[in-house]
Amino acid sequence: MESKRIVGHYYPICPEPEVTLGTINHSDGTFLTLLLQNNHGGLQVRHQNQWVDVSPVPGAILANIGDLMQLVSNDKFKSAEHRVLARRAGPRVSVACFLFPGATRKTSPYKPIEGLLDEDNPPLYRETSFLEYYGYSLSIGLNGESVLPHFRVSEPK
Repeated sequence: MESKRIVGHYYPICPEPEVTLGTINHSDGTFLTLLLQNNHGGLQVRHQNQWVDVSPVPGAILANIGDLMQLVSNDKFKSAEHRVLARRAGPRVSVACFLFPGATRKTSPYKPIEGLLDEDNPPLYRETSFLEYYGYSLSIGLNGESVLPHFRVSEPK
């Protein structure tokens, strides 16, 4: 990837975590996100319609598939819907590295990879650019809804 953004997250100890959410559920608008987190937990992923805790492993880097990878892989890889819960334990500290198209590729077309398509596996998404994807994502905001359905042209068989 030509471009990356590194972001530090700090979640202080929360005296009332049952009435607070650290980060709303979402998937990342990237190809890949790499995450290093401390040992206080709080990260959850949605698996089979259930929220599952992601237990921190000291020194491990967690890799999350992003929406752009799901789009170009025609759903062979699924972006990871996740959230962060506020906790009494803490503080939670994490560093995320988001991998996405660089400046010269932000207007390039992205679509399902031709080699993954055939009569039984038609394209599930229309062609788009990172700028269009990101612009649409900003227009709807972080609201717990996936951005990908906006670009979907058909349902999987």
